[in-house]
Amino acid sequence: TQHTLIRQSSRSNVRLRPIPNHQLTHYVRSSTLYINPHSHSLQCPNRPHSERDSRKEISDSIYISVEFSSNPVREKQRKMVANQPEKEHPVPAFGLAARDPSGVLSPFNFSRRATGEKDVKFKVMYCGICHSDLHMVKNEWGTSTYPLVPGHEIVGEVTEVGSQVEKFKVGDRVGVGCMVGSCRSCDNCSNGVENYCPKMILTYAGTYHDGTITYGGYSNVMVCDEHFVVRVPDALPLDAAAPLLCAGITLYSPLRYYGLDKPGIHVGVVGLGGLGHVGVKFAKAMGAKVTVISTSPAKKQEAIERHGADSFLVSRDQEQMQAAMGTLDGIIDTVSAVHPIMPLIGLLKTHGKLVLVGAPEKPLELPVFPLLMGRKIVGGSCIGGMKETQEMLDFAAKHNITADIEVISADYVNTAMERLEKGDVKYRFVIDVAKTLQQG
Repeated sequence: TQHTLIRQSSRSNVRLRPIPNHQLTHYVRSSTLYINPHSHSLQCPNRPHSERDSRKEISDSIYISVEFSSNPVREKQRKMVANQPEKEHPVPAFGLAARDPSGVLSPFNFSRRATGEKDVKFKVMYCGICHSDLHMVKNEWGTSTYPLVPGHEIVGEVTEVGSQVEKFKVGDRVGVGCMVGSCRSCDNCSNGVENYCPKMILTYAGTYHDGTITYGGYSNVMVCDEHFVVRVPDALPLDAAAPLLCAGITLYSPLRYYGLDKPGIHVGVVGLGGLGHVGVKFAKAMGAKVTVISTSPAKKQEAIERHGADSFLVSRDQEQMQAAMGTLDGIIDTVSAVHPIMPLIGLLKTHGKLVLVGAPEKPLELPVFPLLMGRKIVGGSCIGGMKETQEMLDFAAKHNITADIEVISADYVNTAMERLEKGDVKYRFVIDVAKTLQQG
């Protein structure tokens, strides 16, 4: 490793350390580096832009690996602010937060950033409770940071817009889903799938561009870059539209991407919960024949009569499963618990597709032989990009698709979490934030 003198930034200390050749990841041609103290990233104005230039100039490059440590005084100040979320930003806010893995939610005062040039500020009217919220407040995925304000099914009314905002105005009905930022420059962002950006920023428990922690929609106010805000059509009631920002797009996107949106296609939906019941509605609106697959025989009547499914399979009934072998073009599996997928693969026709959208805590067992013998596919999908999310809402408005909800008050949220854990909800809890959230 070659070493070069880098002028010390006033905000960061830069240390060079030797690294093996096979781990070299950064190179620059000049000895001048610009250090962004906020993102701790290196910027070089004459870094080669094409792969051809990279090969030509690599022999002249200086390979470096850089670690950053903030100025001790500034680091102390930053930690002090981090311990006082209500002083982190200029806009006062309040909501419900979990403080530890017990998952108990209680009143929480914090702050939002001032409305920037491209920002939309809105009053939160309703916020859906997603099963992911339950996982996150309890840190069951190991990624939670506390205090944690959940909520990524957020709808409300615009109260302020930045000077360069083009798509929204004060009074508009808007929503924010599972993400509030991305790099906006990678291939995924350029192709409208910001949800797969390596630097995608989650609506809550994420780290924003300014280094602060993001807080979700169990709160009275949101401020978000307009790119990550969607318009809620007037035909959709706000409360029943809120879950579409997660559950809706989670089902809509794979139906479109995997070609399960054609009239006459036979689609299976595994699980008739918060995700599954919305999936049945979207698939039927797209013209598909829909079979609900569930462990509970008691759900047959509601699947067919209430949600419009064409047929129902009890996955624990071997005779029913055997009779349905090779009948489905595709299956959307919404189950978030560990479960066998081999019986589901057996239900697929040749070239059939099993798409997983649930997130079990432990790995599932994947049998390969049944895939080989039918050229079958096991895939996945996670929400959708911003353009597709708006398309989903417009499609829902056109076909009168909403989630089946139980509206609750903010002081009921811990009880709702307990019921959600037991599966005791049909099919999505939605918090009436505007009327019931009281400042702590």
